[in-house]
Amino acid sequence: MPLNLRQIEVFRAIMISGSISGAARLLSVSQPAVSRLLAYTEDGLKLKLFERISGRVQPTPEAKRLFAEVEHIHRGVARINDLAEELRAGGTGTIRVVASPSAGHGMVPDALARLRSRFPDLRVEFESLTLLEIVSRVGSARADLGITVLPVDEPTVAVETIAEGALHVIMPADHPLAKLRSVRPKDMTPYPLVGFGPQTPYGHIVTQALAGGPEPTTVVRYTPDACAMVRAGAGLAVVDEFVLRGRAWPDLVARPLAPRTPMRAYLLTPRFEPLSRNAAALADILRGRDRKGAPTKR
Repeated sequence: MPLNLRQIEVFRAIMISGSISGAARLLSVSQPAVSRLLAYTEDGLKLKLFERISGRVQPTPEAKRLFAEVEHIHRGVARINDLAEELRAGGTGTIRVVASPSAGHGMVPDALARLRSRFPDLRVEFESLTLLEIVSRVGSARADLGITVLPVDEPTVAVETIAEGALHVIMPADHPLAKLRSVRPKDMTPYPLVGFGPQTPYGHIVTQALAGGPEPTTVVRYTPDACAMVRAGAGLAVVDEFVLRGRAWPDLVARPLAPRTPMRAYLLTPRFEPLSRNAAALADILRGRDRKGAPTKR
């Protein structure tokens, strides 16, 4: 027996809540109604989806496999509703953007502000995430665009370079190294360093760039945290220049790390999904092609 949308909805509610009563609350229906539909579904599928243990339901291995596909359908329905709302609102609607912390600190907020100046009624959903999370969200079309400062090789996303930069050494304005035009790793040896775990992609890049230089005395995960630690007096840090854009760190100075380590900002889009009008407009802003008037569809 094929599942209908109501059965899928009830199944998902039970999986999320972990109980019949929780599913009933989520769906605003009675517990007996949920129990009856679940029994009908299991009977029709000829599958046991849940085991009843101590008043709760535990999903079977078959239910867990089914849930992965149900979540995919649920995301598709959510996208349909978002698109319908966008069409109803005359092209405003919602845009969902994810970014790495470096790009998400200044580069992306500036671009989003420019987009909203064009579409004041636009609803923006924006998160800073890890690289794996960004790729997952964009590849599954749960985000319209992703921006990262780390390279990506993933068949479900299209990748485009939108900006180029380099690693810089940041420090307080009165630091002795602020007098230099560029800073070499050996120049940093006498001073404490705020660094990143070498097991992370970003930490690996910085560790290679600082070969022969100081070891971190403070370890953080994200570049904005490194900037905050430097501002608090914890030492120097090496970060990409994208996190320095904007006016977030006016009391810090940056000097290029020598030899130069290039960094790039990448735009990620779903490879198998067309961009919405809002996403295409934001992509053009990030590419530096911002024009007044209606954005170009893609």
